[in-house]
Amino acid sequence: MDEQRVRGGPPQWWRHGPPWWDRWGEGEGAPRWPWRSTLVVTVFVLAGSNFAAHGQEGERAALDPFARVLLLVAAALLLWRKRYPVAVVFGTAGAVMVYLGAGYPYGPVFLTVALACFSAIVAGHRRAAWAAMGTLWAGHVLVAHWLYQWLPPSGDSAASWGEELVVATWVVAITAVSELFRVRREQWARERAERAEAARRRAGEERLRIAQELHDVLAHSISVINVQAGVGLALLDSDPEKARTALTTIKAQSKEALGEVRQVLDTLRAPGDAPRAPAPGLDRLPELVEQAASAGLTVDVQGEPPRLAPGTDLAAFRIVQEALTNVVRHSGSRHARVHLAHDADVLRLRVDDDGPATGAEAGGSGNGLAGMRERAAALGGTIEAGPRPDGGFRVLAVLPLTASADIQEDR
Repeated sequence: MDEQRVRGGPPQWWRHGPPWWDRWGEGEGAPRWPWRSTLVVTVFVLAGSNFAAHGQEGERAALDPFARVLLLVAAALLLWRKRYPVAVVFGTAGAVMVYLGAGYPYGPVFLTVALACFSAIVAGHRRAAWAAMGTLWAGHVLVAHWLYQWLPPSGDSAASWGEELVVATWVVAITAVSELFRVRREQWARERAERAEAARRRAGEERLRIAQELHDVLAHSISVINVQAGVGLALLDSDPEKARTALTTIKAQSKEALGEVRQVLDTLRAPGDAPRAPAPGLDRLPELVEQAASAGLTVDVQGEPPRLAPGTDLAAFRIVQEALTNVVRHSGSRHARVHLAHDADVLRLRVDDDGPATGAEAGGSGNGLAGMRERAAALGGTIEAGPRPDGGFRVLAVLPLTASADIQEDR
């Protein structure tokens, strides 16, 4: 969505800034030398001043070597505008003031002060830029209305206050435009920081999702493999045929686990690639029952699941899978019940076993229960897990059937 232009809204560069703005402060200690733009400005100022001198011939002093040196100095100072913006804005204002005081023609020399002011304000030196521009305007008033009597060209008269109003408007316009770009630049920087933070947050959420998927897949499969390996070892000498069946189950379970792990890791491929296999859902509940049976656990399923959104379907499948895995690993019971019920708003999943617990982590590991709670919370649902009053353990999940579109898309 970030790459799309909103119809009727401002263009992309105005909302987030043109790409070259990223290079403005690149390497705060040693920004790049803007020699290309400085060279262009220098050529323009020298050539434009020659043209302006012809148009003002007889009214202002002719350009001489000293005037050309002042023009060159004012333009060349811009080479340091990113490293020393305060010194450059005052330096260009001083050079222009001397140029005007000497009676030389008006012209593009004012461009040097405008660029220096722009650079200083954008860099955050607002007071220095305003002070330099104010000093330049005050100096121009002093020369045009008092010192003109003793300065070239001879016979010059005082400027009109209308001209001073034009100069003042020009000064205010330059500083106002510079302030506008400074505000926009700060806004662009904030928006880029917010987008970077959002990208980091999405990356963290994706890592958590992958970790949950891997935990659920591996915990279930390895639990079945562990149980079957124990059966195979116990019956290897006394009943080789049953041991062979256990090994066959281990092979099938490990193959399925590898397939699911590959499916989870497929999300790390290039963005935009379609998943190679559909995400599991409650339609694969019979497979869970068969896998639990191969681990010696009998599972009764009651109820039919409704049609679910992909995110809710995956979460429901993983919750049942983790609950059955915990029964296999931590319960002394070899019988579990899965009950599915729903109304117009929520799906209720209940997994019960008759216990008793066979280890310190009765009912499941901390990571497994935490993962189930995170899955439910991400969809706006809840998980309750704990011992039943009559013995055994119960996991109750309540998942909304109409999770918000934003949550489903994030999942």
